[in-house]
Amino acid sequence: MEDTHKKILQRNRTNLVRDLDPSDLYDGLLEKGVFTQDMIDEIKSAGTRRDQARKLVQDLETRGSRAFALFLVCLEGTGQHSLSERLRSEAPAVRLQPATPSQVVLPVVLPVVLPVHRKDEVPIYPMQRPSTTPSPSPESDSIYFYKMDASPCGHCLIINNVEFEPESELSNRKGSNIDCDKLERRFKALNFIVEVKTNLKQRQIKHVLSALCKKDHSQHDCCVVIMLSHGTEVSHNRFPGAVYGVDGQHVPVQHITNYLNGQHCPSLQGKPKLFFIQACGGGERDTGFEVSPDEAEPCIGGVDDQTDAIPTSSSSDSLSMSDEPDARATLPTPSDILVSYSTFPGYVSWRDTQSGSWYVETLERILEENAATDDLVTMLMMVNHEVSQNSAKGLYKQMPGSFNFLRKLLHFQAQA
Repeated sequence: MEDTHKKILQRNRTNLVRDLDPSDLYDGLLEKGVFTQDMIDEIKSAGTRRDQARKLVQDLETRGSRAFALFLVCLEGTGQHSLSERLRSEAPAVRLQPATPSQVVLPVVLPVVLPVHRKDEVPIYPMQRPSTTPSPSPESDSIYFYKMDASPCGHCLIINNVEFEPESELSNRKGSNIDCDKLERRFKALNFIVEVKTNLKQRQIKHVLSALCKKDHSQHDCCVVIMLSHGTEVSHNRFPGAVYGVDGQHVPVQHITNYLNGQHCPSLQGKPKLFFIQACGGGERDTGFEVSPDEAEPCIGGVDDQTDAIPTSSSSDSLSMSDEPDARATLPTPSDILVSYSTFPGYVSWRDTQSGSWYVETLERILEENAATDDLVTMLMMVNHEVSQNSAKGLYKQMPGSFNFLRKLLHFQAQA
């Protein structure tokens, strides 16, 4: 049924773009939970009335049969009867009745329940895996879960920069091939088409991202980009940081994400775009702070630990550096994008030359053990917790994090 409504919208897209008055619909679509305020703002920013109408219809195609029915109600309520009747005539099974005061329209955003505590208490949020996250099922409303059942699920591009040109003054990244092999195997197991590119210059990074953008993703549900390189701080207005090509020239993370946003890659509109960045967020080394014995866990770092930050002077010859931080995001960020960083902005990211980076090693294992039962954001929380417990030589710490602009829960294809 959901595919039927999508096809109806696609067949009538020309007439809708020509005749639809989206400005009359925004309040109703927001009130009924068809779109969030951020999505409405993004549609408004599309430009002319026709451009807004085109963006509205394209986004509506991803929202499911219930959203289609509510859209028809909004058309009727704003006097756009001819469009409503035209669409309804092609979907005779839909029974449209405006919501009454006694009816409850579910919001798009899932509620977050926080623990209750007294004013004189310090709230404690246990880092245990949530047991209440529902698994997607055919009966689940698509408004809560991304569609992730295409086969293959989507494309996964891994850019692995290991050997840097002498002119770049950046050290080679020993252990990165271990990270690359682990992630290639893991995302193949999650039913992605994996493509690995090694030792790319800045221009080549842009070229392969442009090629990925130009692919037809209409038969896929997701797209993944993984960057394994040195990094640096740059000026930005959305996502912090940048990653280096082997020639010592960098590409800002926000430019990397822009290749796949809804404007530049229409076939990925409404679909999750995931970016994993294994690179330092800066040159500062985190020594952590004291915690109770119950919080402390054994150190697993050692003499083979390195960082992915720009080389700087250090008292230890066994440690080198390669990524730097960025300022705060100040402009609206496109929806359906998640960027996961190996470290907090401003700090180094540690890599073991024998077993790979702390972040990738933990991420790959968490995906292997939990992808069949947990959603992506929950698994990234597990990664954050476990990496934060590691330490190099018992001294330094690392804290991963992410910029999450997904609108729904994301469950990978995995066997329980």
